[in-house]
Amino acid sequence: MSTPLHVVGVGNALVDVISAQDDAFVVTHGIEKGSMTLIDTERAEALYRAMGPGIEASGGSAANTMAGLASLGGRGGFIGRVADDVLGQIFAHDITALGVEFPVAPARGGLPTGRCLIVVTPDAERSMSTYLGESNALSAADVDESLVERAAVTYLEGYLVDGSTATEAFAKAAAVAHRADRKVAVTLSDSFCVDRFRDVFREMVREDADIVFANADEITALFETDDVDDAIREASVSCEVVAVTRGAAGCTIASSAGAIHIPAVPVDRVVDTTGAGDLFAAGFLFGLTSGRDLETCGRLGAMAAAEVIGHVGARPETSLAQLVAPLLG
Repeated sequence: MSTPLHVVGVGNALVDVISAQDDAFVVTHGIEKGSMTLIDTERAEALYRAMGPGIEASGGSAANTMAGLASLGGRGGFIGRVADDVLGQIFAHDITALGVEFPVAPARGGLPTGRCLIVVTPDAERSMSTYLGESNALSAADVDESLVERAAVTYLEGYLVDGSTATEAFAKAAAVAHRADRKVAVTLSDSFCVDRFRDVFREMVREDADIVFANADEITALFETDDVDDAIREASVSCEVVAVTRGAAGCTIASSAGAIHIPAVPVDRVVDTTGAGDLFAAGFLFGLTSGRDLETCGRLGAMAAAEVIGHVGARPETSLAQLVAPLLG
């Protein structure tokens, strides 16, 4: 029998290009600061040229979560589409080198592999211009049922809701997971996405999700309220666990047992917030699928997020397993 997995992620397979720029660059190039904007091929090429030198690394929200899970010692899988091109080869190499299973064959004759152009300003805010490319073609046919059945949790990346066939992939993955008596987690990903596809997200939260991840802006956008706690209570009606990050104020974990507030882990200097939510989910899900209580799960998430915001890039630079060892005993 194949080895069980802690988590399988379903999401965009992207290569991140990260560049430090000042606020004037953001204004000059019409970038929406602090959010994610989808761009076409022409815009992607022009912005890439303007950014100049940067750090290039495999990315994508759910893929970053799987990288964090692997760094914690967890076993993960990933479902996403890349093209049969150089960036696609880089992505596949990077994620499998971490020990994450990636069974989807590269596509030929379609769009190029997607990439996310990330501008980091001096306040550590990240502004993302995303060219989805081939990742946007993910469909139900790409969902490996045996992979989903082996995972304690299937983790669905909200950014993919922009894909025309992605909701079919989500529905299939969620159905397979629940038939196998597994859990489904959904991350809202970005308030930009929530505002555009609020009805789709509400249905996912109501019908598919056992666990929901969001930040304060995303959860309030979902329920069209200014009160974070009210939004958390609303989500808790349908979901077993709701985990909401609140920046420097820490996070709130809600379940049938009530709400727990967990403070943020202090960092010497916030360098780049890219991937903070992704790594929080990695720590939380590692704890949950390892049988830890919700408070410990939240603390694991906070520790993983603190590591990633202390440097440029959305994946850990140090062993998260060593970092959290004192907490786990």
